[in-house]
Amino acid sequence: MPERKALQLTAVSAAVGLVLAGAAAGLAGPWDSGQRTAERARAAAQAPAGGVHHAPQDPKPPAVRPTPAPAPSAPAVLRALPPAPPAARPLAPALDPLLGASGLGRTRTAAVVDAATGRLLYGSGAGTPMTPASTVKIATAAAALTALGPDHRIPTTVAARPDARALTLVGGGDPTLDRARLAALATGTAKALRTRKVTAVTLTYDTSLYTGPARHRIGPNDNIALVTPLMTAGARLEGSPAAGPAPRSADPAGDTARTFAELLTAQGVTVRPPTPAKAPKDAKPLATTRSAPLSALVERMLTDSDNDLAEALARQTALAGGRPAGFDGGSKAVRAQLAKLGLPLDGAVVADGSGLDRGNRLSARLLAGLLARAADPDRPALRPILTGLPVGGFSGTLKDRYADGSPGAGLVRAKTGTLTGVNALAGTVVGPDGRLLAFAFLAADTASPYEAQPALDALAAALTR
Repeated sequence: MPERKALQLTAVSAAVGLVLAGAAAGLAGPWDSGQRTAERARAAAQAPAGGVHHAPQDPKPPAVRPTPAPAPSAPAVLRALPPAPPAARPLAPALDPLLGASGLGRTRTAAVVDAATGRLLYGSGAGTPMTPASTVKIATAAAALTALGPDHRIPTTVAARPDARALTLVGGGDPTLDRARLAALATGTAKALRTRKVTAVTLTYDTSLYTGPARHRIGPNDNIALVTPLMTAGARLEGSPAAGPAPRSADPAGDTARTFAELLTAQGVTVRPPTPAKAPKDAKPLATTRSAPLSALVERMLTDSDNDLAEALARQTALAGGRPAGFDGGSKAVRAQLAKLGLPLDGAVVADGSGLDRGNRLSARLLAGLLARAADPDRPALRPILTGLPVGGFSGTLKDRYADGSPGAGLVRAKTGTLTGVNALAGTVVGPDGRLLAFAFLAADTASPYEAQPALDALAAALTR
């Protein structure tokens, strides 16, 4: 029989947990980043009009404005939160029946953690390593943020020989490079060439930053491009969707270099057809474009379950640790960074950054623990893990789930995981007593995602009640 744990907290720890969870939930709220603009607009459109009119009574306000008086609703809003109940309500009676749903296949594990205290409130096989599918991206995000910090940006650089007549487009590992930024890089390069009175150049492109095979172990697949440090828009072919499966270029780096050459030609520079080559040792940066900050990249990776970005961040983590930037180096680097967070790694296997590899093994306890670490006020660098989680019924891979008035809509924030026969959900909810709960539910040998996903959604929604 799988273990069942429902741990009760003391009144003191519950009160402290409520305060910390409230703060963490506020930081992780659905309106805290640019990625949440659509959600904010949708909520505003659905909200009824109302409120207090605060137009000034005196059309000529004094030069020194007095401290504004609170609105009539302020006393109720600012009143201290009621104390937390003396003990957390046992979760087993609510979760046990749902975890037994036939749609969850032959093997299912679960962990629910109080994010404020890190204590396990519910567990069923919580320490058993399972195939996590795309929920492994939570681990990839935690490792990258720990190694590099949220402000890190990935460069793509044009390097030039001393005479500036030989240029090299050097890939830095940014799969979010797009045509607009590539055009800006061409403009900056042309400007620098004009100051040197250079009108004709040779162009090469350098992909030496990464080592090992470029193709993922799963083989050719619309879910991931060749993993190369130089590509444009995730190597998606023109007209393909910006997220999710899509046809990919067979030569992402070459296509990017050829597009750059065309853009440079449009700036009045004569460019020979580009060829692959490592940048010469005497080449110096001439122009550079940088990605969005790592915090935004992590949000995008988690919201859209972007496999290309996940593998890029695993390699950035490897580079930060002085390891080879390949599948093996990235896997070892991610595990090394996870070890720094003080969580149990028994049986954990990190085979890739995206979760496409079935060799990955993570426990529900580890995933829930990582989410709890992201809510820790002393670890603000990890906060993008929470802000990037898709919101039930609103965004990313949960946009079409928790629909039709489901109790989890807008309340469940979670990373999904789906492979044939594997389904997972890991994220956060705020419980009815105000505690921020981190959870992970993993299922294997599932017959159909159409049965497994609603069962997982019901488990997470139950925590909100």
